[in-house]
Amino acid sequence: MTDAIAAKRPIGLAVTLIVTAIVGFTAAFALTTEKFHLLLNPEATLGCDISPLVQCKANLESWQGSLFGFPNPLIGLAAWSMVLVVAVALLAGARFDRWFWIVFNLGTAGAMVFVIFLIGTSVFVLGTLCPWCMVTWSATIPTFLIVTLHNLRTGTIPLPDRARAVAAAAYGWVPIITLGLYLVVAVIAQLQLDVLGRI
Repeated sequence: MTDAIAAKRPIGLAVTLIVTAIVGFTAAFALTTEKFHLLLNPEATLGCDISPLVQCKANLESWQGSLFGFPNPLIGLAAWSMVLVVAVALLAGARFDRWFWIVFNLGTAGAMVFVIFLIGTSVFVLGTLCPWCMVTWSATIPTFLIVTLHNLRTGTIPLPDRARAVAAAAYGWVPIITLGLYLVVAVIAQLQLDVLGRI
């Protein structure tokens, strides 16, 4: 990464990752607490169970809610903790090798794929909108976008100069792109679940 962009401390990236990590960790912690509550009392109504449409219980009790044999929120607790550590290190001036950024990007890409799977499961299979799950989704999307665009614009992921310029321009639009993706999810949920008609 010999580009001048790569030489600068990525403060915007670090601050964004700190915010998304705190939001994501909070959601994962809340879901973990709710899962423990459900394990202790399977008949319990959870604090995030607002209606048949807006609830956590169906998601937590589904097989998709423990895809790897343990509750998904535990993945969130570990993953968001790692994102927070990386973000604080960046803010403090740490520099990471190319291999680290690629592995970190693969992790965020894996999280994005997992979130897309969970959105599809929630909307098309379970027919629910889990509040804390949606908070997790809302944190994962910008995390993936900003890390990927950072790696593209700095040349960590090699691209032709024109493509790097596009990535550099898109980097400043991450909040708008994120809102656009939120809107896509909202439209899909509305078309499938008639959210507005059921509120």
